[in-house]
Amino acid sequence: MREDIEKVIVSQGEIQEAVARLGKEIQTDYVGKVPIFICILKGAVVFMTDLIRAYDAPAEIEFMDVSSYGDAFESSGEVRILKDLDIPVNGRDLIIVEDIIDTGRTLEALIKLLKTRGASSIKICSFLDKPARRLINVHVDYTGVLVPDEFLVGYGLDYKNQYRNLPYVGVLKPIIYS
Repeated sequence: MREDIEKVIVSQGEIQEAVARLGKEIQTDYVGKVPIFICILKGAVVFMTDLIRAYDAPAEIEFMDVSSYGDAFESSGEVRILKDLDIPVNGRDLIIVEDIIDTGRTLEALIKLLKTRGASSIKICSFLDKPARRLINVHVDYTGVLVPDEFLVGYGLDYKNQYRNLPYVGVLKPIIYS
């Protein structure tokens, strides 16, 4: 897999530093509260695992699986819920945990859905933010790393469900997906 990577964008060390910083920031903002961290599958599971360990206070975790890409290279704009939450969120403080925010379409749909379910507050924590691709203006409350508009894999990000297990974030060589 490593030979398919053009260059590393975020190293293992940089990942660890960003996750530790985010855990502390969120912990400071949620003193006296018990937020629900909602991991957006599959991409955010690696980040979520590290983030929840960096958050040293009471919290709950939940999982959702949503799709706007399928196997496509670009987002279709249609967001489908593949796995919903197992608990009600009415009156709860939610933190949506994403691997990367690019167009903002998926996030916009999730926020609307969770607001209709009566969440007390909704904040967004994304390991990576790719603002150059933003089509929908969504506010990301906690950002690990800003990244360029390149095809990224590793640390949960995939291409055709591969490369998620790389311990860094790298640019996939165009010959792989062309």
